[in-house]
Amino acid sequence: MMDIVDDQTPRDQLRAADADRERVAEHLRSAHAEGRLDLVEYDDRVQRAWAARTYGDLDMLTADLPSGWSAPSPHRSRSGPPLPAEGGGRERRHRHAMHARATLAAWLSLSVINVMIWAVVCLTTWRWIYPWWIWVAVPWGAVLFMRWISERGDGSTPAR
Repeated sequence: MMDIVDDQTPRDQLRAADADRERVAEHLRSAHAEGRLDLVEYDDRVQRAWAARTYGDLDMLTADLPSGWSAPSPHRSRSGPPLPAEGGGRERRHRHAMHARATLAAWLSLSVINVMIWAVVCLTTWRWIYPWWIWVAVPWGAVLFMRWISERGDGSTPAR
C-alpha cells in the first residue's frame, strides 16, 4: 500500500528539498567510506541525488544500502530546531580545520613551485626577470588570510 501524505499525492511523488538531498549525499558519503560503493558509483549517485526532484528519486539511491535511511516524511512537524548530525559541531569543526589545512598546503605548494621556476629561469638566463609569481601567490594568499581573519572574528573556529 502506498504511503499517502495528503488526500491525493503519494509521498514518493512529493518534491524533495535541498536539505533532503544533502542528507542523501551524506548517507552516500558514509556508504562510500565504508566501502559499500566504489568511487564511480558514489559519484554517479551523488550527482543523481542533487538532480533528484522527489522523495521517490532519493529513496531509490539508497534502497540497497543498510541502515534503513529514507527521506524524512513531509508530514513531520516543522517546529523546533533540526536534530544535529551524528558527531555534531566537533566533527564539523574538524572537517573545516582539515579543509583549511589542505587549502593552505595547496597555496604554499603552488607558491613555492612558482618561486622555484622563477628562480631557475633567472639563474639560467643570468637576468633579472619580473617576479610574476607574485600575481599568483599574493591574491590567493590575501583571500586565505582574509578568510582566516573573518572566521576568527565570528567564532566559527575553536579557540586553541
